[in-house]
Amino acid sequence: MSSFMKSESGKRLTALMTQDYTDLHTRAAAGATVVWIAIVVPSELFAGFDNLVAAVPESHAAMCAGRGKGAVLASRAEDAGYSMDLCSYARIDIGTVAGGGADSPTFGLPRPHLLVSDTNNCALLTKWFDVHRRDMDVPHFVLDVPFCYGPQREEDTDYIRTQLLDLIATLEEMTGEKCDMDRVAEATFHTAEAARHWKRFLKNAEARPSGITVFDSFVQMAPFLTMRGRPELAEHFRLLADETEQAVAAGDVPVKNEKYRLLWDNIAPWHQLRKMRERLAGLGANVVAAPYTSCIGSLEGSFAAWDFSSETDPLRALARIQNHSVCPMGLSLRSQAMTGLIKDLAIDGAVFASNRSCKVFSLMQMDQMREIAQTCGIPTVMIDVDHADMRKYNEEEAFVRIEALLEQIDAQRAA
Repeated sequence: MSSFMKSESGKRLTALMTQDYTDLHTRAAAGATVVWIAIVVPSELFAGFDNLVAAVPESHAAMCAGRGKGAVLASRAEDAGYSMDLCSYARIDIGTVAGGGADSPTFGLPRPHLLVSDTNNCALLTKWFDVHRRDMDVPHFVLDVPFCYGPQREEDTDYIRTQLLDLIATLEEMTGEKCDMDRVAEATFHTAEAARHWKRFLKNAEARPSGITVFDSFVQMAPFLTMRGRPELAEHFRLLADETEQAVAAGDVPVKNEKYRLLWDNIAPWHQLRKMRERLAGLGANVVAAPYTSCIGSLEGSFAAWDFSSETDPLRALARIQNHSVCPMGLSLRSQAMTGLIKDLAIDGAVFASNRSCKVFSLMQMDQMREIAQTCGIPTVMIDVDHADMRKYNEEEAFVRIEALLEQIDAQRAA
């Protein structure tokens, strides 16, 4: 079985992420302004400043979980009085801060001067960042992104854009620098290029057998969360797409005996990626896609690539893309996007991972599961998982349900 973690793309990813965290600590130690941001805060804005660095606690928490440190760090937060029912990302991050970076593969994150969260992930995230606001006595800027039941309204785009201007003004006051909007526009272009190549990489899932697994895309999406707006991100995704296309042409695919093409709905189970991929492959099953990775570079209700050039103002482009993830959109938009993905990739069955930590992602899953089963006519199953706390995951119980899903697919084919 091929593995991107052993390929040139995998080696380059490791080098990119290692250098990114090294630079983060080095520049912070040299006096740069440090901003902690949620994953969908438009970090392209920061390219307009010379002496500013951004850190992403969610991405760091996922890395900790993938390295087997999630439960240790989350337990530290629980010992401090935080409930085990809270998001495991939040508990890992709070535990990391409480331990001064101990047990973190990156020695934690440098202390922030500003926190920037948003409302288009979940309400808990703003509360989580508020914990740091109180404990560290640093300001907290909240971007308010209206929930949408249809295409983002023009007045909502303007509303978000105004807040981006407010954030720029805040950063200018903190840093003493004037934001260079030409560099923000250039950074937005690099993000658009990265998204275009990312879509090209994901398109390899259309091959039969698929040229990728969703576990590859879960891993490879990491720099998009921490390095948006940089040319090296666009270049990495270009090389990733090129390499994957070449591998497919040569017949080098991750699951050669692919009998079942599955869809995964929810965040990656970071602590189980390798084990889950290999166990599924042993059953001839390949999870080829997920809304979590497919939504990058898209608008609400679709996973098709959005043409960034349709907006000449970079701030409007960044505002327009704020509803791209499935959390800030209604059930009909989520189902519309997922239905298109199922048809495009000839999906045989869908695994809905009810995530103990991410309530906002999981809230509509039962209704969505019924909708997909009726609309697309494919078997579905729901399993229990947690994206970063392996204590809340039972492998055998999950695979009993997944194997039952494969039996349903077989029965449907035989009918």
